[in-house]
Amino acid sequence: MFRRVASLGHPAFEGQQPMPPSPGDELPPQESRSAGGLAGVFKGLAGGKLAKSPPSIPSPSSQERSDAAALHPNVARGLPGDQMELFRQLKSGATLGERVAAANSLRYAIVDFPFNPVLEIWEAGKDLIDPTKPTHVRLAGWELLTKCVQYTSSTDRERKQYFDTLTSPANPDDFHLQLAALEDLTNHGRNVAGFYYDIFPLLTNWLQEWYKVVKSARRQASRANNKPSKATSLSMGEDKNFSQLFAFLKDVIKFNFKFASDSVVGSLLAILLKICMNTSVEEDLRSCINVIDALVTFGTIPNDKLKGCIQVLSSIHCLVPSLQKDAWHIMSNICRSHHGQSTVRILLDVLRKLPVPLSEGKEKDAVREVRGALSVLKKLLSKSTEKGYPAVPLALLVDGLAIVARIGHARISIESLKLINSLFEDSRGNINPIVVEEHWSPLFSVAAQCAEKTIRTLTTEQESSLRPPGKEDPETEDSIAYQLRALIGQVERMLVQRRNDFLQKDECMNFLTEVQQALPDSAATLVIDHFKENRSCFPSEVEWKKNLSLVLEGFYLDRSRRPLTRLRALEIVTDVHSFLALVPDLVEEEEIISLVKRVLSGLSEETETLVLQQTVAFLVDVANTAGPERFGDILDAFKQVVSGEMATLPTTNSSAKPVPTPEQGVYCANQSLSNVVTRGYVQIFIRSMNTDASKAIQAFTALVHIARSNACQVDARLTAMKTLFRLRADFEHRVYLATLVENEGLAGTLYRTEASLARKLAEDAAQSARLSRAEQSGSRTSRGISFTQGQVGDRGLPARPSQNHKQAPYQGQRLWSVPDVDALPENPSNLPSHQLFSCEDKTSDNESRQGNTAVLDISSWLDALLSLFHQGCDWEVYSFILVHLPAQLSNHPILEGAIRHIQEVRRVFCEMIRMNSFQEPPSATGLRRPDVASCLFHSLTMITSYHRHFQKTDEDEIVRTFMHGIADKTAKTCIHAFSVCCHELPMSVSKSLVTILQKMSQVITQPLVAMHILEFLACLSRLPSLYSNFREDEYRIVFGICFRYLQYVREKKYATRYASEPPTPGVSAPSHMELGGQQQSNDDLPQYVYALAYHVITFWFLAVKMPERPNYIHWITRNLFIDVDGSANNEEQAQITLDFMQRVAFSDASDSAEDPLFKQQHFGEIQHKRWIIGNSIVTIRQAKESGWAEITRRYPSGTSSFAIRVEFPPPVVYETPLSADSAAWAGRFQQGTTIFPSHLLMQLLAPMPRIPDPAIRPIPLPEDDAVDRAIRMFDRNSTVDGHKIGVIYIGEGQTDEVEILANTIGGPDYLEFLRGLGALTRLKGAPFNTQGLDRVSDADGQYTYCWRDRVTEIVFHVITQMPTDLEHDPRCTQKKKHIGNDYVNIVFNDSGLPFRFDMFPSQFNYVYIVITPTPRLSFVAAREEAGKRQDENNQSSPFFMVQVLSQPGFPEISPAAEPKLVSLKALPGFIRLLAINASVFSHVWANREGGEHVSPWRNRLQEINRLRERYGPKLYPTPSPPPSSLGGAVTGGTLTASQGQADNSRPVSSVRDSFNSLRRSSVATFFTSGSADQALQSHRSSMLSTATTENTEIMPNGAEALVESVDFSKWT
Repeated sequence: MFRRVASLGHPAFEGQQPMPPSPGDELPPQESRSAGGLAGVFKGLAGGKLAKSPPSIPSPSSQERSDAAALHPNVARGLPGDQMELFRQLKSGATLGERVAAANSLRYAIVDFPFNPVLEIWEAGKDLIDPTKPTHVRLAGWELLTKCVQYTSSTDRERKQYFDTLTSPANPDDFHLQLAALEDLTNHGRNVAGFYYDIFPLLTNWLQEWYKVVKSARRQASRANNKPSKATSLSMGEDKNFSQLFAFLKDVIKFNFKFASDSVVGSLLAILLKICMNTSVEEDLRSCINVIDALVTFGTIPNDKLKGCIQVLSSIHCLVPSLQKDAWHIMSNICRSHHGQSTVRILLDVLRKLPVPLSEGKEKDAVREVRGALSVLKKLLSKSTEKGYPAVPLALLVDGLAIVARIGHARISIESLKLINSLFEDSRGNINPIVVEEHWSPLFSVAAQCAEKTIRTLTTEQESSLRPPGKEDPETEDSIAYQLRALIGQVERMLVQRRNDFLQKDECMNFLTEVQQALPDSAATLVIDHFKENRSCFPSEVEWKKNLSLVLEGFYLDRSRRPLTRLRALEIVTDVHSFLALVPDLVEEEEIISLVKRVLSGLSEETETLVLQQTVAFLVDVANTAGPERFGDILDAFKQVVSGEMATLPTTNSSAKPVPTPEQGVYCANQSLSNVVTRGYVQIFIRSMNTDASKAIQAFTALVHIARSNACQVDARLTAMKTLFRLRADFEHRVYLATLVENEGLAGTLYRTEASLARKLAEDAAQSARLSRAEQSGSRTSRGISFTQGQVGDRGLPARPSQNHKQAPYQGQRLWSVPDVDALPENPSNLPSHQLFSCEDKTSDNESRQGNTAVLDISSWLDALLSLFHQGCDWEVYSFILVHLPAQLSNHPILEGAIRHIQEVRRVFCEMIRMNSFQEPPSATGLRRPDVASCLFHSLTMITSYHRHFQKTDEDEIVRTFMHGIADKTAKTCIHAFSVCCHELPMSVSKSLVTILQKMSQVITQPLVAMHILEFLACLSRLPSLYSNFREDEYRIVFGICFRYLQYVREKKYATRYASEPPTPGVSAPSHMELGGQQQSNDDLPQYVYALAYHVITFWFLAVKMPERPNYIHWITRNLFIDVDGSANNEEQAQITLDFMQRVAFSDASDSAEDPLFKQQHFGEIQHKRWIIGNSIVTIRQAKESGWAEITRRYPSGTSSFAIRVEFPPPVVYETPLSADSAAWAGRFQQGTTIFPSHLLMQLLAPMPRIPDPAIRPIPLPEDDAVDRAIRMFDRNSTVDGHKIGVIYIGEGQTDEVEILANTIGGPDYLEFLRGLGALTRLKGAPFNTQGLDRVSDADGQYTYCWRDRVTEIVFHVITQMPTDLEHDPRCTQKKKHIGNDYVNIVFNDSGLPFRFDMFPSQFNYVYIVITPTPRLSFVAAREEAGKRQDENNQSSPFFMVQVLSQPGFPEISPAAEPKLVSLKALPGFIRLLAINASVFSHVWANREGGEHVSPWRNRLQEINRLRERYGPKLYPTPSPPPSSLGGAVTGGTLTASQGQADNSRPVSSVRDSFNSLRRSSVATFFTSGSADQALQSHRSSMLSTATTENTEIMPNGAEALVESVDFSKWT
């Protein structure tokens, strides 16, 4: 134990290693030689953490005493004999060792025997503590004396002796023992009896001396780098002694302060303050302020020491965070004492009496004192005077703050800002009451001054921490940036929360403007809004220039601010400029120019898209009124932005940021800088088109340059092209911009519409699912090959490798889509420009172009496009050109000045398609080369309209180029193009027509192509000039195309028959399943296409010259009636086709009607009888006596009537005598010649049929009302295919339905179109079906236009031909009832506005064929042009855009589904053919739910078959019937079950032989056989019955068959 105690403050004995430090003890801090006192402390406090001294270890003396007492519980009074010997040995021992041993023994006796002579023992052993004695001797002496002072019965005199002995100079190494003994003497400071006034001076002296010792020990420890253990032990022992001294001093003050005089306290405080000023150890400071706290708590501070004490405490409060709470505790006690006001005065004097500037050498102390004063004042201001705290005068405080702010010291500024912040927001978030009613300007001025010298640093190095919200601040609270931001935030909150009743608003705003560089964006927004609300930047304010500069330089041009803040600043700049532009005389022009230049100065370095966008918008407004010089500056600034961004891009084709998707949709920050500037160019162009042609030309040139440059951003190029591709010109070549571009269908080809993209994604998803299922099924063991429908149905189609299926279209780079509502940044004018023209005026007078006019160099734009096609470009740009070029090519006036370039475009396109050298789409798009070629073909179709500028060889090359695309995926596009070329380039088409047809024959079976080929052939058949030189084999190509398609369909039907159950017999026409197996989702009503093939055969049979028609009958008949498997095919379509061929094979005569004069009053008694013969109803009306007869034959395809007379010579009269025989025959003969209708029929037909089959005999029809009614119903079926087509004229600017329907006249071009559309026909009494038009009272007009050929009849419902009576029919319902029920309407749109499909609401309007003049001429101009064409025989013809619009969900059926450009000369014929095909398809479409559409011919055939079924014989087949001419019984085009099986087993040659016998027999016999078998099939259920009707016949055999065949009584 003694060793441990000794080791606390002394070095180890010689030869003995020092004890290691206890666990948890730290090495004492090394104190710098130059840093001493509180100044050093503050230096350390300002730069780092204070070093803490290790904790003190309590003295073990009391523990030792208790241990001794426990060892000797029974002690007698006085000393026993043996202890007396020890006492004598202690007092006069021979050696020190004996005395030490005696002292060690006696110290226990003192405890055991309290009445021992303690004083004598004290006197005997006090010399042992002499500093000269050895250490162990001194230790024994100190332990003995310590036990002595614990004796409680000592008198004050004895205690005084003890005190004097203990406090006498001792060995420094024994100080801890000396202090422990003193503590025991005073009972830890509680009892100072005997030395009341000596203790404080002693402790003061010890404190001073021991600080020197501790300081020296610490210095030695810091120097002894080579002996750290020894130095550390020394420093730790001294520190602990020092700490114990402070603790003892605090106890003495606590219990005995009353014995301390002011001088003694002053001395003690002086030492304490000196230690605080010189130490750098935090534990020393803590000990000092604890002692001061005891002095303040249990005593008082002398007045002369108050200032120093306040300064030291305030410094500690500010600089030592760990002691801040303790320091404030002392300060609060002082403030609430009688020293409270003095303390405030001292603190304020520190601020107010600070010398400015600071003298050298005293700067650190001054800064420390000021910071401490500010820190305590801040704390004091937060306390209430009601709790005893003194008030702080605000005026004196502000004066002091203003003085210290002038120093500009950063740390002082931080404390000042902290104090000011505390005034505006306390711990509860409230404003301090002392500033509520005061002016805040002085405080804000101080705050601004504090931040003035550091504001530039903040705006550069710390701007990221100042402004961006939501990010963690890198600064702590001890930074100007943090405190300034906090103050700004408080001011901002006050402005927001107290917006209306805030009296200090102006002071707050002034402060924010002073520190504008440090403002966050939210506060800057408040300043900007304040300026805007109070119009502070307008000339009406005195400091408007300063405020405007602040807005420009501090907010708008500061690119570190948020875009929205800068945009608000730009709004003010824009408003000011607009105001100054309105009142130019208010300020000098240089002010306005300077304002614009300052905005332009930062444009080239701008990186924020939103800010650039609004800046460009402002500059565009300026450009409207700017002079040439300023306008040039603006364009130069724009060019610098584009050039700067081009310099940062790689040399390859660039790609801009993807546009959202769309859905984004809003045009804002995700665009390139070049695109923003490009939109500015577009705005300048739009606005200057009608104001300044030179500006428009410059903007146009810039746009062409951007569109042409591959180094420019893609989105900027697209923006330029969106404008350039919308350039149009009217008939006077005045330029304008089209707001609507009709290219949605073409865009869908490249998946650039939402619908097409969604459809493609769905298809790819389904295909992926199918492929995964196929892979799973492919892993299984295959047992054989299944010839399914898909395998048979796809026979002959080009196979596509499965691994090359299309990928899903990529969406990341879809920078454009259609429709594009934001294509133009603003809406252009609806009127053409009066200053900008597309070409030079070729007229003699230039009156219309006087003034500031210019010609747009369209050639440069086409030259740019050509360069892009030659050099290649980004796919987004390339695809945009492909989709938008056709629409611009359709406007001839805009390109009239660039014909040479048009010719070059034609050459390049033809070469690219022919050489396959066009750009291939990226694989990620899911597109292929044919998709690109399809777009090129659309452009080439539009180029065809410029054919009057081409040579004949050029036209031939165009046609050959279209031929190149027939064999590919582009077949449909090229076929549609040929539909136009047939009208526009007839010579070139005629030259290559045979080759065209041959190529079409190769792709007739491709999906979705057959319909378009057949429609083309149907239209071609009505243009005989194109095939006038056809030979027989060339006609056969056309028929072969139809037969190839029919065979293709029958192949699918055949595959279906053997892949599944056979179809139900008795179906006369192919259904969806029959035509193509399972109907695919992309089939467009295959029954329409199937019927169309038969119609084409009909049309082209008429096209063949009459002498040559018989040569085709056998070949056509064979292909119609022999199925793919060799069996007979007896479809209704084939029957009516052959029926029509029979009627026109040897004659072009049309239908003939019955003679209305063939009546009884003229010819006497007339008898009539009717039969069904073949597929016809024959009616013979026979005059019984005159010999005249009228034969009327009703075919499915028409009606023929003949009048004949049988010449009978008069009978020879032989005179014979009367006899019995003569008498017997008398009265049995009528007088004269009597002929019945049956007689004539017998004379016309063969007397004996070749086949003994009752089914082929003529079927007599009874004379009853049912038959008469059936004949009347039959006659109501037209012999031609009738159609009703509406024709609507829309006048200039008309959009309302009633307004349009009320039109009674149209323009000259419209009238010329009508004249070519059909023949003007009188309605009243019309003998034909007028399709609902009144034929009695001219209610629907007197005339209408009609058109008819051998198979088709069209009645046009022309609204301009119908009367208009708005008084009695204000809604024009009489007209609407016609066009509202027409499936197809032709709209001549002369309004100048786009046509809307819902303009005439009706559920029956499936198709609108819209004709739009391009360009649209005024009424006067159109009349003049029409007159020129007539008078001068001008070959030029205006062109019209034709587009077929269909109801949603309606398939694409027309060559004009994509817009086509057609001349007026070819327009009527082209539109008529479109209308016919659309009407036929619409009829099929309208009946798609309830069944197939039945044509009039088929309906007539079905009526005949129904009569045959009702009145014909009911045949009962024998087990082995004789074969018919077809080789089997045919039922409605389908063989019976038993015969069908036989046909499957017999060779095809037998079928061919049977078919030859069919050909040799009469057509009537053939049709009768098929029809009779229909009756047989329908009567199948009755065959199983044993009962028979009277009409039932059993087919005979042998002789009976012969009898039956010659028994004509049954069929006459």
